[in-house]
Amino acid sequence: MPLTIRMNSRDNVAIVANNGGLPAGTVLSTGQILTELVPQGHKVALTELKKDDAVLRYGVPIGYATQDIAAGSWVHERLLRMPQARTLDELPLATIRPDAAAPLEGFTFEGYRNPDGSVGTRNILAITQTVQCVAGVTAFAVQRIKTELLQQFPNVDDVVALEHSYGCGVAIDAPDAVVPIRTLRNISLNPNFGGEVMVVSLGCEKLQPERLLPPGAIPVIDQRHNKLGDAALDVVCLQDDAHVGFMSMVDAILRQARAHLQRLNARRRETVSASELVVGVQCGGSDAFSGVTANPAVGFCTDLLVRAGASVMFSETTEVRDGIALLTARASTPEVAQAMIREMAWFDAYLQRGGVDRSANTTPGNKKGGLSNIVEKAMGSIVKSGSAAITGVLAPGEKLKHKGLTFAATPASDFICGTLQVAAGMNLHVFTTGRGTPYGLAEVPVIKVAARSDLARRWHDLMDVNAGTIADGSATIEEVGWELFRLMLDVASGRRKTWAEHWKLHNALVLFNPAPVT
Repeated sequence: MPLTIRMNSRDNVAIVANNGGLPAGTVLSTGQILTELVPQGHKVALTELKKDDAVLRYGVPIGYATQDIAAGSWVHERLLRMPQARTLDELPLATIRPDAAAPLEGFTFEGYRNPDGSVGTRNILAITQTVQCVAGVTAFAVQRIKTELLQQFPNVDDVVALEHSYGCGVAIDAPDAVVPIRTLRNISLNPNFGGEVMVVSLGCEKLQPERLLPPGAIPVIDQRHNKLGDAALDVVCLQDDAHVGFMSMVDAILRQARAHLQRLNARRRETVSASELVVGVQCGGSDAFSGVTANPAVGFCTDLLVRAGASVMFSETTEVRDGIALLTARASTPEVAQAMIREMAWFDAYLQRGGVDRSANTTPGNKKGGLSNIVEKAMGSIVKSGSAAITGVLAPGEKLKHKGLTFAATPASDFICGTLQVAAGMNLHVFTTGRGTPYGLAEVPVIKVAARSDLARRWHDLMDVNAGTIADGSATIEEVGWELFRLMLDVASGRRKTWAEHWKLHNALVLFNPAPVT
């Protein structure tokens, strides 16, 4: 049976849902006869379109016809002229007041309470590095820790090296250098690391340990006065005279790691409210189904999390830029709306300096999966944010300080976005995909949501949730949203491992550095 999906009653196109697409001559349930083969996920014209007519999907113009298009024709990127970007002037500011939803009470998970009050979903020793130069030595040491020490500390989940490409050979005093520096600082303080900060330094790098983690950056409980104090910075410097030979450096890292592992091993999970979840939502390898199944299900789950008092971050500046009016209208205050506009304007200028615009975002895979341009992609991307009021905005690399729904400004790059959300303090990650990606993080559990049943079938041991059932008609958005919510509690508690954790599929952290490299 021919299956098509129309997102809004105003839409004059629908997407083909059938695996393999539909051949020419197929009669749709709406009466149109396909004039040519239309691949799965791609758009078919429901009415005759004249040149320059607006092509509507999600109820908004995603483009304008560059020629006459007959009803039943395949509507693809080569037949569309992309709309101009919405200016950042005269946007609606906090004009929508979402209906107050009843609090969602009684949901808990088993987490690790930290000295600063945050909660981790994993108990990990993270070794921070000030500069790329030490990455090889640290990686060698981490492998020895895993093989020689970790089994002695059964309550510690893992040891990870926070490798990055920053630290020297950069304009470290340039205005935008604050972005990578605060990102790395805040990654080191992620809730999943239990407040145990260990640093490996070379010695001569520009990013000295004291600049990365100045006094007061590391909170620790002062037991005598029952308050937060300042922890001493624990640094292994490879250029110290005490190190004679490579193994001397490695042995020093192992000695320091043992002390941190002992403290982490003494920690135990305790029952905490679901309000302690800090969830980052992201999409990658997107197709036309992402905005139909996976992202709406995540959006429903986002609303559940906000009702439970949790924190949720959505990001990817270029993937929400074309929906900016929808977002500023949902801001809780005009000040929050203006903060979103500020981040959009900053990124517009950043792209302009690089000689590109927002159209550089869409990939060949996005287009092969039916997304004609960034406007169409954006409309499907922003639904991950659900319907709650947006109560906060973070600049790249900043740390989250408030509950509720926050826009964390990041590039759309999967790796940079994930890195910045780790820095913001997320303890659980949700990643939707239509085309498929084995993306994962060593620092935070990543729950993968497939937008299509065919992807979930083929990648059965990589995808954690199949939202393709929504398109199949065997589940609703609400049902998949609840499935995801309950899975989050199980993963956060350590009762379930994600497939990425099972296979130890971990992408590298990638710092966002808009400052010059010298």
